[in-house]
Amino acid sequence: MAVYTEVAFAEADALLQRLGLGELTDLQGIRSGIENTNYFATTVRGQWVLTLFERLPREQLPYYLKLMQHLAAHGIPVPAPQPDAQGELVHSAGGKPAAVVTRLPGSHRLAPDAPHCAQVGEMLARMHLAGTSFEGAQPHLRGLAWWTETVPVVLPHLQPAQARLLADELAFQQQVAASPAGKALPQGPIHADLFRDNVMFDDTAGPDRLCGFFDFYFAGTDALLFDVAVCLNDWCADPASGRPCDDRATAFVAAYESVRPLSAAEVRLLPAQLRAAALRFWISRLWDWHLPRDAALLQPKDPTHFERVLNFRIAEPWHPRTS
Repeated sequence: MAVYTEVAFAEADALLQRLGLGELTDLQGIRSGIENTNYFATTVRGQWVLTLFERLPREQLPYYLKLMQHLAAHGIPVPAPQPDAQGELVHSAGGKPAAVVTRLPGSHRLAPDAPHCAQVGEMLARMHLAGTSFEGAQPHLRGLAWWTETVPVVLPHLQPAQARLLADELAFQQQVAASPAGKALPQGPIHADLFRDNVMFDDTAGPDRLCGFFDFYFAGTDALLFDVAVCLNDWCADPASGRPCDDRATAFVAAYESVRPLSAAEVRLLPAQLRAAALRFWISRLWDWHLPRDAALLQPKDPTHFERVLNFRIAEPWHPRTS
């Protein structure tokens, strides 16, 4: 979501008008994130987000956009992709494949409390249930195969102790994934990146309410439990130290289970999935930190945060409280 590709105002205006969204009045690059180029686009008809896909090939994009359409049709608050007159969701801008989606209202809650976490847990479970009827399928492209491919690339940049931790954890996750219990985990479309900055809340009508999940461009088919683990590691951990926060984690899981109860096998494997989620984001941040791309507004994130999270998850395995 940094700006890698500059888009001229006139080109963006032409695209939005072709989609029937009205004349462009303002176009602003979005600083946060590191994968795609994003702009806030305001027209006489509303507010939109223009995304240019820097790494994802055009043939993979219909999966993400059609998943968002499907979820929106099932009552999940997600950005709605805007089709052209032929119903196509993938467009072009700046010489890159592009999409235009509705801009969600509200703002982030970067210091969430237990009620925020509970709302995210409940909505994530609703999203997982809605996804069971989605007919599309695509591998989770930042899953185990990508970890296995990327770890050798980043290992030369690490201190010996870090390299040992990374290699040992990858071997552990490969073993878990190959086990009968790992293979039996319930699968479906997952968001795979549902961090605090990918969720919107709104308090204009009273108490804070969750009003949207967005940035589905890491989505894919994988264990539903991995989505739970990603959220627990971000929403329910101290952002400074990475230490887990039990009250928020308990609220999140209780709300999730009020909609979709976890199986006994999922509960048993949750500590391993928490480690897997920490590993995934440690690897990707190492990659972005040591092998950065040029971007006008690029802000790579500190990889040591998820190194700390992983160490906590190894030292202090966490299970949901049982009544």
